[in-house]
Amino acid sequence: MNERLKALTDAGVSIWLDDLSRQRITSGGLTALIEDQHVSGVTSNPTIFAKALSDADVYAEQVAALAAKGVSTEEAVRIITTDDVRDAADLFKALYDDTDGVDGRVSIEVDPRMAKDDAAKTIAEAKELWRLIDRENVFIKIPATEAGLPAITETLAAGISVNVTLIFSLQRYRAVMDAFLTGLEKALDNGHDVTKLASVASFFVSRVDTEVDKRLDALAGTDSEEAAKALKGKAAIANARLAFEAYEEVFSSDRWREIETVGAKPQRPLWASTGTKDPAYPDTLYVDQLVTSGVVNTMPQATLEAFADHGEVRGDTVRGTYDEARKVIADLEKLGISYDDVVQVLEDEGVSKFEASWAELLDTVTGALKGAAK
Repeated sequence: MNERLKALTDAGVSIWLDDLSRQRITSGGLTALIEDQHVSGVTSNPTIFAKALSDADVYAEQVAALAAKGVSTEEAVRIITTDDVRDAADLFKALYDDTDGVDGRVSIEVDPRMAKDDAAKTIAEAKELWRLIDRENVFIKIPATEAGLPAITETLAAGISVNVTLIFSLQRYRAVMDAFLTGLEKALDNGHDVTKLASVASFFVSRVDTEVDKRLDALAGTDSEEAAKALKGKAAIANARLAFEAYEEVFSSDRWREIETVGAKPQRPLWASTGTKDPAYPDTLYVDQLVTSGVVNTMPQATLEAFADHGEVRGDTVRGTYDEARKVIADLEKLGISYDDVVQVLEDEGVSKFEASWAELLDTVTGALKGAAK
């Protein structure tokens, strides 16, 4: 067992892998990560599945069978991805049981084309995915768009666990936590066992620095150049730390305490997009600067390996940092970098990227089905 990753786990951070493929499942690679690298969950998204399905060999037999049946591309995508998630969920089931449902979770996302403006279809898709996979340790991922908020509530109200994804802004995060609490309250009213119901809120990290740093770089040659340089690489961590402050506030409220009395679990913050995009920054930046008890960090393989090799846990790096984090956001505003504009741009881009990946996924499967049918 890797000692650096063990130290991270001992500090209260659940390590999840931000990647899923059939190759990982069938080769034993995912099992090895569970046993040797303290990986206690896995997340997927349209981009990840598009990449996985580009490996034609491992899916060839199933694609040929689906082509022979004459299934549509969309049906084939659903069958292939839900099979992978079901098999991964089975690998994590023992860990799920050992942690009383806190970890051992596998996530699958609803069709992102619904995320912008169709709550009803999102809810229906979430229910169908839950039915098809039929594993209680699965999370259905729903983007935290305006249309996603009621879908989050109603999916939880139906007794389905949810991974809320694509959260960038503190204001939206508060709305997500409200949607979670309302969903639990409705689930109780509907007679569901909320002790089995869980959720994480996936707060995206590195992309904030990518967008903010681009705007800071644009100030080169101005009177603000030095102040801009001093703020590079600080916005993402500040934003995530302030999100945790909001989490602490909401989950110490009387409203939560009342729900908690019946055995409900809090909606844990999940740090997503934690691979470092800028090579000038340490490759473990978004792991070691966001260590605190009660969170998840879902890492791409490269980040996991980097932390296993040279990452360090230097105590809690989140609690007690809130004033400093607020100053970072305030200083950015003074330079004319609007927080509200940054997070809106990132949300719009996030939805668009997932839609593009979904289209790529459909194209890949369409090509594979045609090839198998020849």
